[in-house]
Amino acid sequence: MPLNKKSLKDDGFTGFRPIDGLDINRIPQRQGIFAVLRPEGFEPRFLKESTAGVFKKKKPTLSRDELAAEWVADADVLFLGKASAGSQGNRGLRRQISEFVDFGRGKPPGHWDGRLIWQLLDAEDLLVAWKELPPDALNPALAKYQAEFVRLYGRLPFANLVPARG
Repeated sequence: MPLNKKSLKDDGFTGFRPIDGLDINRIPQRQGIFAVLRPEGFEPRFLKESTAGVFKKKKPTLSRDELAAEWVADADVLFLGKASAGSQGNRGLRRQISEFVDFGRGKPPGHWDGRLIWQLLDAEDLLVAWKELPPDALNPALAKYQAEFVRLYGRLPFANLVPARG
């Protein structure tokens, strides 16, 4: 089965909102996994400079050739991420997705997972979907979705540069 909007919906993902129209208060606060997907008709056009914030004095920009090498043709899923409760229990999907979007809008991040998203022209049109999960299911679920993606496409999604640990 392909990994796309329909298969993710069938598997319990909700949301599927464009980044530009995300109402952060409608995203659950509990932990889970999330996906960034391209909407129908979205074709990759790479920006010369990333819109993302600088991380530990490192700029997130890659060359167009590097971006093109990471692009996965025909894949709807561009990034898979997780949102744990954090060491103080105050994280979760709402905060993780909010920080991810803020990162793309130039704010300095706590990490730079998914940074390639922010070098796509019209990244604000991409869709974000999420699925709440219990804490012990996060790593196995993310690893499972990544493994399924690799099975289908032979590599990780475009903006996942490091495999999840299951």
